[in-house]
Formats: sequence, C-alpha cells, structure tokens
Amino acid sequence: MADTKEKPKTDIVKKEMTQSERFTQAVIKEASSVGDLNLSPFQKKLCQNYFIKLDQQLKDAEIKRLQQDEKYRPALEYKWENVNMPALALGVVAMASMELDPMQPNQIFMVPYANKHTKKYDISFTKGYRGLETVAMKYGRDIPAQVIVELVHSNDTFKIIKKDMNNPVEKYIFETGDAFDRGDIVGGFYAHIYADAHKNKVVAMTIADIEKRKPQKASAEFWGGEKDKWENGKKVGKETIDGWHTEMCRKTVYRAAYNDITIDSSKIDANFQLMSRIDKDSIDISVRAEIATNANTETLDISHEEIAQPEKKVAKKAPETQPEVQTEQPPVGEQEEIKF
Repeated sequence: MADTKEKPKTDIVKKEMTQSERFTQAVIKEASSVGDLNLSPFQKKLCQNYFIKLDQQLKDAEIKRLQQDEKYRPALEYKWENVNMPALALGVVAMASMELDPMQPNQIFMVPYANKHTKKYDISFTKGYRGLETVAMKYGRDIPAQVIVELVHSNDTFKIIKKDMNNPVEKYIFETGDAFDRGDIVGGFYAHIYADAHKNKVVAMTIADIEKRKPQKASAEFWGGEKDKWENGKKVGKETIDGWHTEMCRKTVYRAAYNDITIDSSKIDANFQLMSRIDKDSIDISVRAEIATNANTETLDISHEEIAQPEKKVAKKAPETQPEVQTEQPPVGEQEEIKF
C-alpha cells in the first residue's frame, strides 16, 4: 500500500533584504578596510537609519533642484549613483559606532557637497548639540552629574558667586521675575554640577559671545534677519525673517557646555578615533567648499559650530537644526561606487 502521508516541506524561503539592510551590509564591508568591526545589532539598525534619512534628503533635494530655473539649476542630480559611497561608508560606520542617530533631533546631520572634479556628492557629517552631549557623556574625563543651560534676559537677576577663601563652592543666583516679560537676551550661562560640589563650575556668556559663534552665512530661517526673496525663479529683493533666534542662542550655549567637558584619553577607542577622523574630513570639506564658492570675493571667518539650513519650518515649533548645504570643493581622492 502506497504511503499517502504528505511529506513535510523542507524548503526555506529566503527573506529578501530591504534596501536599508543591503546598504548596511555594503557600508560595513567597505568600512572593514580600516579594521575589524564588531557592530552591535543596535548600531547596525542605526546604519539603516542613515540610509533612510539620506535617501529622503536626496529625494527632497532633487525636487528642489528641479524646481529651480534651468539657468541656475545645478547639473549634478541628487541620486545614490552620484554619492561618494566609500567615504559615506566610513562616516556612517563611525557615527553609528558612536550611537548617534540621524532620525533623532539634533544628534547628527548629513550635508551633501558637490565635487566638481569627481562629479559626486561628498557627505559631510555635523554633530548637533545633542550629539555633542552623547559623545561628552560617553567619553568625558570628569562627567558632571548635571549640566544646566539657561539664557539670561535683561529683566532677569543673575549673579555668579565665585569660589574663594570664604566660599568653597562655586554657585549662582538666577531669578526670572516675570516669566512672560523677561526682556531682551543679554547672554547665557551653563553650570557643571558635580556630586562633589567643590568641582562645580559656572560659565557666563554675553550675547556678543553667543553671536560671534553664529556662522557668517547663518540661515535667516534660524537666526532671523534678511534673506533673498525669489519669485518664479528670479531674485526680486529681500525679505525679513523672524527666525528662531532664542532657540539658536540656547543651542549655542548648550554646545559650549558640552564642548567644555574634557575627553578622557583612557576612554578613546577605535570608534572615537574613526569619528575624529571623519570630523576632520567633514570640516575640511565644508571649509574648502566655502573657499571655492567665495574665492576672491571677501574674507572668510568660518565657524563649524553650526552649519544650518532648514528642512522645513513648522508653525510654533523650533525647527531641527538640519544642515542642507550643497556646493563645490577641490578633489578629495578617487571614488568608486558601492552596489547595494
């Protein structure tokens, strides 16, 4: 009698990888040239987030490019085939290893720069103020138990009580009075508070100290001021933008507070070294791009504290500090394409 019992299926259906998973696999393979990489599942997930974020940035930038008058439209399309993938792979792995997430507000931003020599977009990585916090709290030598950041207005009461022979602990007095009528911003301060109060430190910044950290080409959408007004692809004059000056001042003080935490040399690892290398490359890219754009026009005073252009402005909500700079730069080496 024939055996009519159905045999169990043994074929395993392979799950096809998503684009972001293929991207992650490709960048890890490319970045492995700098050494052994042991990314955790969470860090690999962050690599996928970089793909998702940059993919959307490229699509949005291409839409804006096509909306421009053909006379002023950049020739290089915003698409993956035009991205310097080997350099991007190193940057993505470096920042993911530091657990900086591009999907979270103000952690890390990617800025495309057009390289006229290679006909590719190089991607610069800029840490937001939350990214600086992440790195400082992970690699700091003497990490404060609490970091306090405040802006001071003309109607506020603020006084620093410095540490001296009669006062063993540095502290401050800060009162806002009428919270809805504080006057103009006159400065800001940050305080590093430690479990051992004798280590406490309070640093004040005047409004001039804050303003001098504003990039020379700061976006009016963020800092306020005048910007070019365009109609039908043509410049028709200037318009005044209120911007988010208060939020930008606060973020500037915030950056200073975490930049003031000294890195512990004993904590520096391969991930930190790779991030530092990418940081330097990113600064070189942005500075050289500014020079290429502004050569023989004016003296440059470039600050890399915050290179900012908005993605979009949402009513009654301060926008995420998202750089969006595209320009030309000198060559940075041979580039080849990664398939994913």
